[in-house]
Amino acid sequence: MIRMLALLVLVIPGFLAGLGIKLMRDMLFGILQPPFPFLWLQFLVGLFLFIGGLGFVAGFIFRRDRKNNKVQDKFKNR
Repeated sequence: MIRMLALLVLVIPGFLAGLGIKLMRDMLFGILQPPFPFLWLQFLVGLFLFIGGLGFVAGFIFRRDRKNNKVQDKFKNR
């Protein structure tokens, strides 16, 4: 059950990062999505979602690896 919860915790931010990439791509092609009134706003929200989702997944993996001592010496807890 814990592994399913961990998978869910990783899938949701991964989905949001994918949505962010889609919003940024649509802005480059000039496709305005319904909740956004301006293309630049759509790009900024997409960038925020992408960086937030990617950062969460990367932090989760880094914390797990640090706990299992699978990181370099300079990243280990002192």
